[in-house]
Formats: sequence, C-alpha cells, structure tokens
Amino acid sequence: MAAMVRNPLHEALQQAVRTIGPMLEQIDADVDRPTRMFRTGKVWTGPAAKQFDAQLAQFSSRARSSGQAIMDELRQVLSRTPTEVTEEEAASIKRKYRLG
Repeated sequence: MAAMVRNPLHEALQQAVRTIGPMLEQIDADVDRPTRMFRTGKVWTGPAAKQFDAQLAQFSSRARSSGQAIMDELRQVLSRTPTEVTEEEAASIKRKYRLG
C-alpha cells in the first residue's frame, strides 16, 4: 500500500477559505459603515439621494451574495477534496496547480 501524505490541494483550499473569509467580512463592514451614515439623512437628501440609496443597496446585496456564493463553492470543493493522497498524487497535484 502506498504511503499517504497530506493533500496539498486540500491545504491550499483551506488557506483560501481562511484568507478570503476575513476579506469578505471586511468588504461588508467597509460598505456597511458608509451606507448607514448615508441613510441618516445628514449626508444627502432628496430624490437623487433616494435613487442612489436604492442603487447602493442593490450593489451591496449583489456583492454580499457573490461573496457568499464564492465561500459556499470553496467549502463544497474543500469538503469533496481528500485530506490525504499518495505521495505520487501529491507531487502531481503540486505540479498541476503550481503549489509549493
């Protein structure tokens, strides 16, 4: 039986989740703060402001949905990726995906 080693692709996917998750949270926070300030009515008012607010809400929602979809997909791929592979498979994965 071939010796099993850690799957470099599994490790890379885990690192991607750990890296991208906080980035998406930061984007949400960075969009949320100015949006809340804008909605106080002290920044800009009137019909154009209402239209801008609607567009801002739409873009914010789309960004959140896209970010969540990316994280969901990453987690699904990660869950289907074995944690261990043979040494030969690990070497092939490293070459294929150019992993260290």
